[in-house]
Amino acid sequence: GSNWAWSKIYEPIIRQAAGLGRPPEDPDPDFYAQTFEHCDVLVAGAGPAGLAAALAAGEAGARVILADEQAEMGGSLLSDETSATIDGKAASAWRDEVLARLAALPNVRLLPRTQVFGYFAQNFLGLVEQCADHLAHPDAARPRERLWQVRAKRVVIATGAIERPLVFPGNDRPGVMLADAARVFATRYGALAGRRAVVVAATDTAYDAALALKDAGARIAVIADVRAAPGEAALAAAKAAGIDVKTSTTIFETKGRLRVSGVTLASVRDGSLSKGETIACDLVLMSGGWTPSVHLFSQSRGKVAWSAEANAFLPGPSAQAERSAGACRGTFALGDVLTEGWQAGAEAASIALGKPAGSHAFAVEAPPRSYAGMLGAMPMTGATQPAFVDFQHDVTTKDLKLAAQEGFRSIEHVKRYTTTGMATDQGKTSNLNAMAITAANTGKTIPEVGLTTFRQPYTPVTFGSLAGHNRGDLFDPVRRTPIHAWAEAQGAAFEDVGLWKRAHYFPRSGENAHEAVARECATVRSTAGVFDASTLGKIEVVGPDAAEFLERMYVNPWKKLEVGRCRYGVLLNEAGFIIDDGVVGRVATDVFHVTTTTGGAQRVLTMMEDYLQTEFPDLKVWLTSTTEQWAVIAVQGPKAREIIAPLVEGIDLSPAAFPHMALREGKICGVDTRLFRVSFTGELGFEINVPANAARGVWDRVWAEATKHGACAYGTESMHVLRAEKGFIIVGQETDGTVTPDDVGLTWAIGKNKRDFVGKRSLTRPDIVAPGRRQLVGLKTQNPKVTLEEGAQITASSAPKAGTQALGHVTSSYWSPALGSSIALALVADGRKRMGETLHVPMPDGAIAVELVSPVFVDPKGEKING
Repeated sequence: GSNWAWSKIYEPIIRQAAGLGRPPEDPDPDFYAQTFEHCDVLVAGAGPAGLAAALAAGEAGARVILADEQAEMGGSLLSDETSATIDGKAASAWRDEVLARLAALPNVRLLPRTQVFGYFAQNFLGLVEQCADHLAHPDAARPRERLWQVRAKRVVIATGAIERPLVFPGNDRPGVMLADAARVFATRYGALAGRRAVVVAATDTAYDAALALKDAGARIAVIADVRAAPGEAALAAAKAAGIDVKTSTTIFETKGRLRVSGVTLASVRDGSLSKGETIACDLVLMSGGWTPSVHLFSQSRGKVAWSAEANAFLPGPSAQAERSAGACRGTFALGDVLTEGWQAGAEAASIALGKPAGSHAFAVEAPPRSYAGMLGAMPMTGATQPAFVDFQHDVTTKDLKLAAQEGFRSIEHVKRYTTTGMATDQGKTSNLNAMAITAANTGKTIPEVGLTTFRQPYTPVTFGSLAGHNRGDLFDPVRRTPIHAWAEAQGAAFEDVGLWKRAHYFPRSGENAHEAVARECATVRSTAGVFDASTLGKIEVVGPDAAEFLERMYVNPWKKLEVGRCRYGVLLNEAGFIIDDGVVGRVATDVFHVTTTTGGAQRVLTMMEDYLQTEFPDLKVWLTSTTEQWAVIAVQGPKAREIIAPLVEGIDLSPAAFPHMALREGKICGVDTRLFRVSFTGELGFEINVPANAARGVWDRVWAEATKHGACAYGTESMHVLRAEKGFIIVGQETDGTVTPDDVGLTWAIGKNKRDFVGKRSLTRPDIVAPGRRQLVGLKTQNPKVTLEEGAQITASSAPKAGTQALGHVTSSYWSPALGSSIALALVADGRKRMGETLHVPMPDGAIAVELVSPVFVDPKGEKING
């Protein structure tokens, strides 16, 4: 009964009260831009420290980006109503002058409304600029947000500090807020947060808030200072304004229903409470001191260090080219902040430009203030109201106490158990108080408790900014070859291969897919076929050490490969498993044309770059992706040579001059070509590489010649059948990331005398050389009309029991027009030793008997490849 009442009555009411809304169903109507930028100095934060740093670096000639999340730059100076002066000017006037000087410098970019949200490796930072949210009627062509991806030589972190709440009973009641927030509302925006305020303070800056609100028309009922001895200047200013100050005083509890209506004070003496008077109010301002914003510094992998003097964690040893300045470094006095900012900017410019920067001495007059504050919870003996530590996740002191009782000692564990400092807060307001309370609960010091990890982003970033234009039709870009329009006009059926659209088959009138593929395969075997192979990945490997580089990457030997010759290459990962293959041609002594699988192009290039930069930096090699530059037209079949002969210039096509696995450079149809004599069908074959912008014209000429001989165009399905008839593997189909060269019969490709290559060591691991590994075989069904399903399991028994371990699985399966029967390739345990055995493929309608045969079904001696 109680469960029913909860689920049917109370839970819906509570969920509705929680304000959970419905997610939008329509697509985001806005668009988001992305841009890349380089600079000498990036300054994060445009408060007094950031302004000084940007001015020093900018006037030294450095390229500077100054970013600040606010619409106006100036930070604390925007709401500074004290009598502070800088170089004889009011703080606000000094700010305006500096911003004008910066705006006049062509080498300085000012980015207001821009949050530096992430500090990544090698001084790479992410920024999000709000471009349109502040506009009532933004231009439709204007992005809502812009993601800046900035690489900076040096970074100055001037992110300031965040006022710390006080932890006392009833501190989450509406009307309780941070003192400096109320001050900013009053001085910058002309808004009073309340008419009668109680200020509870542990730092002098709360007195500035009290004075500002009094000047704006509010009544300050009392300043309850937790400390026994406030700063003399702050205390004197409050008394001069007629504000009652009670020292060694805290709040025992708050009162009110919809918002605060009063507080009960308590005197603090030697850690014990003495309940005092109740004071009516509609606003409670609290200030526990200031927490330096070390988030960006921590994200840069710099190590923070505990400062007993500042009562906070401050930046320690750096890991990247950055420097913190101002309040984020624990420096709060205005004169010191400006000096520190200038020095950081000057030093950054000096290092970035390689020349000394100037200096500047600031003349600052400002009332003295104490900023130390306090940490942890205030004395709460006898209090019954909860005291909140994390206001975002409703974590109280009792939750932290329970975490200690449950045995959680690591602050990271406490964080996850209680959720304090998680999600968007990332410890901005709650962390130090939570650590101090945890330290008290566990009998440790705050440094022993430690600090939680600060992760990107510093503040939430929209998915729109991160995605940019990569959504909708642009989320997964469609790539089309130069021959696509021709294939489309021929009525080709297309399939997606990676990001490419590829012609799957070319049906003629009345043909279904099976009939079209059978016709294409038969035509290639008997006459010839033309195939668009432009999607093959192509990488130009150039340099005096190009052969040595390939020697280390691929299993094959390359140093003795003659210019004008090709070799089938196999690429492994460190575990010894095949991840790609392709034909590699030596164009010149120091130039190799490397082909990869269609889907592996980017992966292989990335892997090569990784090894070249991290493992083999001594090699003089340059890698260039040329996938888009070369279109490839494959002409395969007995008539292939006759088809291309009238079109080729400067290349002797005779078998003696141009043998199998050779390449020549010349012209075809007047266009420069790299002509490869290679075959993925087992027939005489040529692959014509021509510049992509000339490909359609060459294709049309080749097609015109092909039709004279009765050749056809064929698609990827026929290509699969033709290669399977020859036992050629496809990476990703015969391999699954756990297959070695020996498993698929490619041991012959491994250089016998090679000292090393990627994955070589792993090929000798016990599991790799152990008997019982699955090896590539061919399968012939006893009923030749039955075509197996790819992925089907293979067993010894025709009626295996549940739990029987399969011996292998079918990797490829087709109907073979050349044989007039079905064929299949499979990986079977000890397959090469089982030739001639009969195994079974269990299916719902009964097991299918198969005979293990050689994976080469057509032309086992390879005679057809020479035409």
